[in-house]
This record gives sequence, structure tokens and C-alpha cells, in this order.
Amino acid sequence: MLSALTNASIFTGNNIVTNKAIIFKDDKIISITDEASLSPDIRIIDCGGNFISPGLIDLQIAGGGGYLFSDNPSAEALQAMTESIVKSGTTGFLIAVPTNSSEIYHKVIKTVKENPHPAVLGIHLEGPIISTVRAGAHSKQYIRTPQETEILKMLSEAAGVIKMVTLAPEVCSRDIIKILNDNGVTVAAGHSNATYNEAIAGFKNGVRSVTHLFNAMSPLHHRDPGLPGAAFMTEGVYASIIADGIHVDYNVVSLSKKAMGERLYLVSDAVEECRHGDYLHIRRNDRFTLPDGTLSGSALSMLKAVSNCVNHAGIALDEALRMASAYPAKLINATGKGVIKPGNKADLIVFSKDFRITSVFQNGIQC
Repeated sequence: MLSALTNASIFTGNNIVTNKAIIFKDDKIISITDEASLSPDIRIIDCGGNFISPGLIDLQIAGGGGYLFSDNPSAEALQAMTESIVKSGTTGFLIAVPTNSSEIYHKVIKTVKENPHPAVLGIHLEGPIISTVRAGAHSKQYIRTPQETEILKMLSEAAGVIKMVTLAPEVCSRDIIKILNDNGVTVAAGHSNATYNEAIAGFKNGVRSVTHLFNAMSPLHHRDPGLPGAAFMTEGVYASIIADGIHVDYNVVSLSKKAMGERLYLVSDAVEECRHGDYLHIRRNDRFTLPDGTLSGSALSMLKAVSNCVNHAGIALDEALRMASAYPAKLINATGKGVIKPGNKADLIVFSKDFRITSVFQNGIQC
């Protein structure tokens, strides 16, 4: 049966339209058409004058629904995490796994492969090839450079579920970056102490993005612009940013947007409280820290990040939504997602002027 979302301002990912309806059937968008032309046999879903946008896409989220996934990489945790994230308006995400043991990597891969869900786009491995100087909240005991044969074996085991890897280009060989690229993995620079020139070399070797810009990396300094400066200056290189006003000041979000334009996208880098194991995250009001107070993860949702960009960083709503949908989808080649157009997935969110989710549709099913 055809369904139509009506009575809303629609952010398609390309433009904003009004007095239009989104028609979808099963899991696909059929068309965007005039509300006045709707057939009487179409199921009408009145959106109450709110906004509609593509479902949001988060390329870095480590926990949700009460679970830190790397601490408990089980089917139960994955289900709870996915349900919670989707209800927040994020209909596609990569599960971020911090620098860890081979055993945890294998468990994570196995669980994600055996429990497919349309919202789970894959895995984002942060590490283990990162800088000990810029480890941040990562466990230094697991930082290492695996042999190429080990990486190939893991990629074979993953069978495509590893979509993104964050590494430090100054401690990673060109050959490893090539192996990852050849296997369809988006390579990002992060937890890195790279100089400007080392970062530029990494981009030339196939690094395509930067993970949580400014956090856990060499600083933007007037004598060496470091990894942030290299990202600003290199066309075609993307960067994610955590727009919570804690990890990065909102003025720096605005500055980065002006420097990078459509190459800057949003991530939550959200975690859940965990008081045992290798990764201890303690909730402290609006953030998570290690027991010693080191900032360790956000309490951010993607829609809140969009709201923050609009309300605090001077970014227009349609562009902030693209930073949370179209741009990350493009980076990882998430076909059929991030833009509302015929043939794409009916992954849609409805939200109010004060950024409250009123409805979420995943593959055309209201969640």
C-alpha cells in the first residue's frame, strides 16, 4: 500500500520544499508530489506542520541503550543499542570500537555479521594503529601495528562489515592504507600526532577523512598547522566533528565549517556509562569522562548536534542536516541513504521546531 507523509517542510538533502508529500511503498521512496494531487486510496500520515528530513547517519557511535558495545559485544547489546539510536533519529550508523584486543575485534565482527539490521551500516575500528602520544581515552596497552597478513585475515573474516578505520598516518605504512582502501574501507586519520607534512603524505596515500577534528590530534599551531590544518587545506578530504560545545568550542565548529564547507560532517562519538573492563566511562551530567576526569565520550545525539550547529555555530538548518545525513552517506558510499529522492530508502525522520523527534521511519516502517 502507498503511504504519504504530508503537512511538513521537507528537507530533501538538496533543497527545502513545502506543500508537498513524500510517497513511499514498503522500504522505498516513490516520489515527492503535490499534496493536492494525492489519490484517495493512499494512506495519509499528517506530520503536523513539522519538519521531515532524511534519517540521520552517525559514523562514530560506541554505545546506546545502556550498553557500551565493545564491553559487551552481544546480540542483546546490539539490539538495545540499535533500538535506542534509531528512536533518537539516527537511522544509519557505524559502531565505533576503540583500540582493543584481537579477541574483542573478533567478537564484534561476529555479532554484527550474525545480527544484521538496516540501521547498522557496519563497524568503525578506531585503532589499533594510533599514536601513543594522542591516545586520548584509548587503552595504550592495545596500541600496535598488526602484520599485513593479520589485517587481511580480519578483513576476510569481516566480509565487508568493517566500513571505516581510524589510524595515525605517521605510524602507518602506505601498504596498510592501500590494503584497507582496496577492501572498500574508508580510512580516516585520528588519534594522531602527525605534523602537517605527515598528514598531507597520509592523504596522498589514501586517507580520506579525519576523525573528531581537533580532538586527540596534533593541534593547529602557527608554526605547524598539524592534522587540522592539513584537513583544512586538502580538497577532497572530509572531517568529522563533535558539536557538543565540550569537545570543540562552537566558534571552532563555525570556523571549521567555513574552512571545509561540504567536507565537514557531524558525529556523536557517544558512549554509555561503563564501570568495569578496559574502558571506564563515568557519566558527569552532559559528558562522559574517565575516572581521572579525562574527557572520554559524548552524551550527544545526532539531532542534538544538528540543533547545536543551528543555535550556536551559525549554520543553516538545511546545511546542518546535510552534515548529519548526506555528507556522511557520501563518504562511506551508503547507497540509497542520506537524501530524499525516488528509489532511495524510506529512512525518514519528523521533528519539531524545537528539535523533538515526533516520528521515525526505518525502511518505511514507523519505529
